[in-house]
Amino acid sequence: MCLIALALDQHERFPVVIASNRDEFLDRPTAALDWWQDDGDTIQTLAGRDLEAGGTWFALSAQGRLAMLTNVRDLPRHKPQAPSRGAVVPAWLATQQAPAAFWFDTVSRGHNPFNLLAADLPSGRWWWAHDRAAEPQVLGAGLYGLSNAALDTPWPKVTALKSALSAALTHAATACDLETRLFAALADRTHAGDHALPDTGIGLERERWLAPAFIRTPDARYGTRCSTLLIAERVATGLSLRVVERQFDADGDATRQRGVRLAAWPQRCLPLPKVAEETLSAM
Repeated sequence: MCLIALALDQHERFPVVIASNRDEFLDRPTAALDWWQDDGDTIQTLAGRDLEAGGTWFALSAQGRLAMLTNVRDLPRHKPQAPSRGAVVPAWLATQQAPAAFWFDTVSRGHNPFNLLAADLPSGRWWWAHDRAAEPQVLGAGLYGLSNAALDTPWPKVTALKSALSAALTHAATACDLETRLFAALADRTHAGDHALPDTGIGLERERWLAPAFIRTPDARYGTRCSTLLIAERVATGLSLRVVERQFDADGDATRQRGVRLAAWPQRCLPLPKVAEETLSAM
């Protein structure tokens, strides 16, 4: 995943809202949003899945854990033989460890540079850490943005998506309206001026390609593969959760949408609700 905006307790009705884009090579095999469970696991995971390395970039468990990962753009520290960063997300969902202990074990594995945003709903903990951090940073109520640098680094697309999320929470009349506004923000292809671009060591031309919220490189080999929203709504029994993923083809056109609603999160009873194909008419 390469772009995330997260609102924690910024709206009375919607206490948790996440808007995110996954950017990846377009020929990398990927499974769409669904429930999955590896052999021997007791955790039911809701996520899209990288079929090349087996991990994921954004996932939650029925039991109330969540994790989102972005790569950090730091080429000198990249190791071709490092273990897949996508394994970190399901590892957090499956562990019984507290964040500090989990993080100590995770950074010792030698992954390439990355960020992790994570939560444990039963304990109320939200946290962020990057691979050089000694320990996770606790997150309280607030509006957060993350791309391929540290949390809230003011890259143009990060500040723009945070602003769009704040505006959507202010003006959306319904949950459906909120969803529509956030998908529109994630589809923004506006290019920032050169003066506003970061210098991450990849050259100005590539910085320009990667600057918008929604990316397509000129060779159509790399870009935004999917947009994912998570909208938690307060109901009488706790939190009702809506998770939806929209996928895009090589031309950047939306081709598929899958979504699910959990009447309660954490989900304390089976069967789990089915992830269903949805119409793309509300684009």
